[in-house]
Amino acid sequence: MSQNKKANAWRCTGLTLGLIGACGAAHGTENGAPTTAFGVYDFGAGMMPPATPFGTVGLRTAFYSANVQKDRHGKSVDNNLSLDILSIGVAYMHMTDYTVLGAKYGFGAVVPFFQMDASVRVQTPIGPLDLEADPFRMADIQVLPVILQWTLSPNLFVNAQFQIQAPTGDYDKDRLISPGLNHWTFSPILNATYISDSGFEVSSSFEADINTRNQATDYKNGVEYRHEFAVGQHVGPWTVGVGGYYYRQFTDDDAPGLEAGNRARVLAVGPAVSYFQPGMPPVWLHVYKELDARNRAEGYTTALRISHSF
Repeated sequence: MSQNKKANAWRCTGLTLGLIGACGAAHGTENGAPTTAFGVYDFGAGMMPPATPFGTVGLRTAFYSANVQKDRHGKSVDNNLSLDILSIGVAYMHMTDYTVLGAKYGFGAVVPFFQMDASVRVQTPIGPLDLEADPFRMADIQVLPVILQWTLSPNLFVNAQFQIQAPTGDYDKDRLISPGLNHWTFSPILNATYISDSGFEVSSSFEADINTRNQATDYKNGVEYRHEFAVGQHVGPWTVGVGGYYYRQFTDDDAPGLEAGNRARVLAVGPAVSYFQPGMPPVWLHVYKELDARNRAEGYTTALRISHSF
């Protein structure tokens, strides 16, 4: 193979790194993935832990798997995609008795680690090229300097948060996929939970992600929006029902040579259950199947959360 052909092939490959899949294809967000984690909130989204002397420690583990990538029309891309991500996140939240705007004030942080296994086939001028990567590294840390918790009635709970995701994770622009994203993200979040006198619960989380530019690739993700939800019935210490999320980009990504209209979206839904008994660590579990994806992978996710206040 001539050196010129090799150079052309790798130029094309460079445009497809991050699960892009084909030269000139439109895909939402760099690396074809959302900026912050999905499926964090389900039952009890509007309720933060109580104020305690030493705060609350939480552990969240999630597994995401996808074997298909969808284009802007919702059709599968023929690129032999395989993507498996195991995430383990350690969270710390400290709610206080201080009052701000009638709400209890708190703060927190999340430190995530990703085991990522990805492969994709890229079409180049010299034929198909198979790429793969399997890093296990720390991802980007999330800091929550402001958490405000309101109890508006015995049945209605609301909290507002401001989250900053810092580019602390492992990142390599020449690798197929990386735990870190190499840019900052600022996210206002509003969560609410309503529980009727009969134990019927409706919980929702609304979040917007505002991203800075990745200086290593000159790529800037568009503004991302997500709505996470759960609807279920309390039966003793258990809450059983259905949860999910809706994700959509409000604006296009921005990068040299990137065509317009590359906004991603996806809907996910599935069973959700939680367990809460006073004096015991609360537990949440859900399994979601993604549907109606555009400009991104489409798969399923399973997540388990547990926490304990000290």
